[in-house]
Amino acid sequence: MNKMKKIYVFLAALIGLTTACETDFVNPNAATEDDILNSSEGLIGLAVGLQQRYISGGASPLYANITASGLTTKELTVLNAGNANIAQLENGGDNVASANGVIINLWTGLSLTISDAQDLIDNADNIGDPGIAAGVKTYGSFFKALALGTVAQYWEQGVINTVKFGSGQNATFSPREQLLSEAISLLSDAVSLAPSISDDFYNAVGDNLDLLNASRALSARYKLSNGDFSGAIADAKAVDLTVKSEFVFDNVVQNPVYRTSLENNNTYEAQTDGSMGLPDTIAVDTVNDKRHAFYLKNNEGTFNATGFFKSDDDPIPVYLPGEMLLIQAEAYARRDDLTNAVAELNKVLTKTADDDIYGLGANLPVYAGEMNQTAVLQEIYRNRAIELYMGGLRLEDSRRFNRPGPGSGNDAERTRNFYPYAQTEIDNNPNIPDNPSN
Repeated sequence: MNKMKKIYVFLAALIGLTTACETDFVNPNAATEDDILNSSEGLIGLAVGLQQRYISGGASPLYANITASGLTTKELTVLNAGNANIAQLENGGDNVASANGVIINLWTGLSLTISDAQDLIDNADNIGDPGIAAGVKTYGSFFKALALGTVAQYWEQGVINTVKFGSGQNATFSPREQLLSEAISLLSDAVSLAPSISDDFYNAVGDNLDLLNASRALSARYKLSNGDFSGAIADAKAVDLTVKSEFVFDNVVQNPVYRTSLENNNTYEAQTDGSMGLPDTIAVDTVNDKRHAFYLKNNEGTFNATGFFKSDDDPIPVYLPGEMLLIQAEAYARRDDLTNAVAELNKVLTKTADDDIYGLGANLPVYAGEMNQTAVLQEIYRNRAIELYMGGLRLEDSRRFNRPGPGSGNDAERTRNFYPYAQTEIDNNPNIPDNPSN
């Protein structure tokens, strides 16, 4: 079915987020934090609400991630410069302020996800049913890892464990490498627990996420970013490429990229020249590469984004099969094992729509370039940029492949390296690190 259960009251608001005020009144019929964290129903509700908030609307981490990465790396372009928050990201450099709304939404949403996910992890054992308890703990581990990994894409440091409002404590910061290491550890826990999850858990929260394969996929992604190439290869190989994990939408909870930006033709769009944000030196083959037509619709020479963002109910994948192949290709290449690197790269180049569970295939000849590490890595980057277009991953990719960044003049392929910290955190946490220069 691949459906996600819907609870339209975010139970997370009841846990650690309510502001203190002397004129607050107690609702005797409202669920308390103890009610939620000590019952199967409460924790399942919290799990569903966590995912709902992660994906719902223009303030969600899902939307902010795709938007921020896309504008910073020129995948996307702003249609109306009056939209100051997104225009700042497109312009980059000193134009990006800590008070930027996209940055605040991304930081806040990820922080709330980390907090709620930790509540699931810490309280799963309060559930008597071991199959449901395993599901709750796996869910928490998966979403906390996803949030930490996303923080590490945008900030040089981040918070591994948030603190509750009113505790009198301030969260401490850790380097992004530690965030990735913690995410990998959480995903290892999730992989171990996932086979024990009962059908009752999936019936309660929905089966749109295959937690075993999704956890392996994210682990491969973060191990690659953290330089564990052998681990990345092993995890990517273990992912079943015929199984989907995706965030699902309908006419109530709508695909946020389509509804908030693409549908109104007044926010942002794909680069209208069809370049996908790539320079001429590594340009996409707009005629022969079938992925171009998958992601971009040609309207008499002007291109518009389509792909996973063409309607309110389009699901958005957590990962793509091609990413797992390209993780292996890159990891082999970075170990200078070019034979295996090109073998995995060729699986992506020659993949057809019929070979892919999402109908995404290049249908191109095998790699015929130079067999040296620099050339092979460049071709892998080019294919990541095309295969994973608008997947929220290109900023991390652009840095990792040492593509031209800020200060490179007209050759720059990204407008920032890392983001400034959100103003909301600066105003409330004396432990905040200094903002990066770009």
